[in-house]
Order: sequence, then C-alpha cells, then structure tokens
Amino acid sequence: MTDARTRLLDALMAEAATGGLADRSLRDLATAAGTSHRMLLFHFESRAGLVSAIVDAVESAQRDLLDELAEQVSSPAELVLALWNRVSSREMRPFVRLFFECVALTGGTGLTDPWLDVATDVSERLGITLDQTELRLGVAVSRGLLIDVLATGDTRQATESIERFVHMWDPGGSSNDA
Repeated sequence: MTDARTRLLDALMAEAATGGLADRSLRDLATAAGTSHRMLLFHFESRAGLVSAIVDAVESAQRDLLDELAEQVSSPAELVLALWNRVSSREMRPFVRLFFECVALTGGTGLTDPWLDVATDVSERLGITLDQTELRLGVAVSRGLLIDVLATGDTRQATESIERFVHMWDPGGSSNDA
C-alpha cells in the first residue's frame, strides 16, 4: 500500500468511525477526509473498494493485535480474554461499529478464514492444537458478543459471557473463575 493511500485510508477510517459510512457518498467522505472523490476512486476504484479496504484494515489490525498479545500471555484462555478486553474497549467501539457496518454493506465474505489462519499459528506457538471448528466458534462468539456491546453499550454482561465461554472451552486454562 502506498504511503498516500495509507494516509488516506487512515483518515477515511477515522472519519467513518465517527460519522458512519452507510448513507454517505464518496464525495461526502472525500470532503470530510480533506481530499476529492477522484482521489478516492484513484486509490480504491469504487465505493465498494473503499469499504473493502476499511474492513481489511480493521481486521488486519485486530489480527496483528492477537499475534502481539500471544507473546505476552501464558495460556490460550488468557489470550482470548486479553484480546476481548482490547477489542471491546470504549476506544475500539467506533472501529468495531465500522467493521460491522462494512460487513453489512459488503456481505462479509471471506472474513473468518484469515482469523482461523492466525489463530492456528498462534495456538501452535502456544503449544496447543485446536481444530478449525473450535476456532470458528471462538470467532463467532466474539463477534456476537461485540454486537451485544454495540447494541447495549454495556461490556459487563458480554465480558461475563466471554469469560464463561472461555471457561467452558478451556476449563483448566482460564486464569479467571467464570
């Protein structure tokens, strides 16, 4: 990704995270980001291309976070909870909302497999073996609980739920008593 495209995407993500995306034209987004709609078309080819780039960037940052956190924890359960605490934080909510808005606009195809790939790599580094069904379930539970956080604004109940899920999934490995 070129530096200009990266800077533009960062500006567009910040703008879309605060002002939404669904009902905004390319011209409106371009103006808000301090550029022209022609530059958006040059860098992203279409509105769909821009939305796809935003989803990719949000997801990539969260997968990088998973990889980074894996170096700081001692168990898979601790990793899941550390990632949850970061992605469900108030600071991340605008980007989580933006992610789900983009998924609604694009259909969200192909968003789980990259998570399965990085989770497989991380689990191998942690010395455990998880099958793809367990990993897919973890992604689905986390996304569902993030929707709950967005809908209610309350992380307490969703956090209790993810802690319970982790305890059921890895009863001996959780550092919390869920």
